[in-house]
Amino acid sequence: MENTSETSAAFVSSISKEHDILMGAVYSVFCVLSLTGNGILLLVAYHKRSTLKPAEYFIINLSISDLGMTLSLFPLAIPSSFSHRWLFGEVVCQLYAACGVLFGLCSLTNLTALSSVCCIKVCFPNYGNKFSSSHACLLVAAVWCYAFVFAAGPLAQWGHYSPEPYGTACCIDWHAPNHELSALSYILCLFIFCYALPCAVIFLSYTFILLTVRGSRQAVQQHVSPQSKTINAHALIIKLSVAVCFGFLGAWTPYAVVAMWAAFADALLVPPTAFALAALFAKSSTIYNPMVYLLFKPNFRQCLCRDASTIRHRISGGVHLGRMSVVHMQTTAF
Repeated sequence: MENTSETSAAFVSSISKEHDILMGAVYSVFCVLSLTGNGILLLVAYHKRSTLKPAEYFIINLSISDLGMTLSLFPLAIPSSFSHRWLFGEVVCQLYAACGVLFGLCSLTNLTALSSVCCIKVCFPNYGNKFSSSHACLLVAAVWCYAFVFAAGPLAQWGHYSPEPYGTACCIDWHAPNHELSALSYILCLFIFCYALPCAVIFLSYTFILLTVRGSRQAVQQHVSPQSKTINAHALIIKLSVAVCFGFLGAWTPYAVVAMWAAFADALLVPPTAFALAALFAKSSTIYNPMVYLLFKPNFRQCLCRDASTIRHRISGGVHLGRMSVVHMQTTAF
């Protein structure tokens, strides 16, 4: 009974009801934007699937993981925020936390793979030109396996999942390292291999790309080669990838800082509001990818406009046929 009452108390919100309602409202906006943006991006990618470049497979995979996070987290977090407590019990709490870790790590690992591929294509073109769609698919599968190992760890008693300190969501138990060695080892591995190392790879990859592009700019300006269009296409993908990567890292870094503060310092000193705000920023990561690619990538934008025009013509054609049939019925009746 004591454990049940402690668990029940952990599921009660520790921030004000007004803040919970505000979080629920913001989560609702994020949910709609993520479903709309990622859904449209996947639809556009499906329509142009025959012309997709290998690097764009990672953009599609990022949208899939963002949709997974949106569909598994927001429908539970939104009503819990409005109700001022977690509504779905211990078992669902564990699954919620596992999904959050799985899709979050998949997105970060996916962006790490994307930055590495872009670096190889630009800095080592002899190898990069051999990178094919089948290689991209294998790397995407490896990304999911890598994320799954760390997401399954707490379910196998390597680390723990528990209610968030603010009470209306669940994630990794950041307090456990203060009193349990296995939890400490899990969080150390998580920090090194799922945050510090990916961030280092991303920063180094784009630094090498910047240095390579600067070094070859004069040569490109003096000699316009037949491959200039391909180079420009790669340059655009790299610019957009940088925007998505840094948007994602900007969203998740506050949560990483607060989590490490709780794990390696006195967890009681971390205010629940800090966790709540950090979680809010982290969940905003689901909307950056479609915004960047649908707004700034010309062929995605053109495909979207073409699809919208087709749908509009079909709707207007359907309305026109409907009117004609009504007129025909009225004429026949008379």
